[in-house]
Amino acid sequence: MSSPPSPSVYRTRAYRTRQRVLYALAGVGLVLVGYLIGRWQDTPATPAAAHPPAASASAAPSPSPSASPPPSPTVYRKLQAEAADALNGIQTQDTDDEGGGQNVGWIANGDSLRFDDIDFGPVPATKVDVRVASDADDGGRMDIRLDSADATPIGFLRVTRTGGWQNWRTDEVTLQPVTGLHTVFLTFARNDDKEFLNINWLLFAH
Repeated sequence: MSSPPSPSVYRTRAYRTRQRVLYALAGVGLVLVGYLIGRWQDTPATPAAAHPPAASASAAPSPSPSASPPPSPTVYRKLQAEAADALNGIQTQDTDDEGGGQNVGWIANGDSLRFDDIDFGPVPATKVDVRVASDADDGGRMDIRLDSADATPIGFLRVTRTGGWQNWRTDEVTLQPVTGLHTVFLTFARNDDKEFLNINWLLFAH
């Protein structure tokens, strides 16, 4: 009959068993750690918040073109009545008005003056100064028309006495606004055939 194993043998076997268990646990732990690391690597990273692209210098808005300057008003020349392109029923005479020269006179019902190619420009003319003299009772009327002696008047003057046929006064006539190139007619009307007006010059204005 053999003798029982010594206590050191049991301790050696128990030690080896514990080592095997520890090795097994360590292997399981390594496998678990490797699995977790793989899952972590496979997880997609949260995308960073997108930032708008920085505006480049070339993308800066171009300045709007400057507005066109307004048109310049036309500086009108004084129209001497005796230099009209057509005088219908009207005669010229030397004038006593300032500046000398001539005026037109003996104006009566049905007479007219015509001025060709008057350029009013892009800014409307709205009035005209007329240098007049009259010694007639009851006066008469001067109409300003465009492009035809029969056109609707764009302004008119009711003639009144100035105190003499060479006693001059500047009367202002309000016009409907007019631009561009036109023929200007001055037509004259009175209830009888008496002469009622002398004219030296006219000057359009804005």
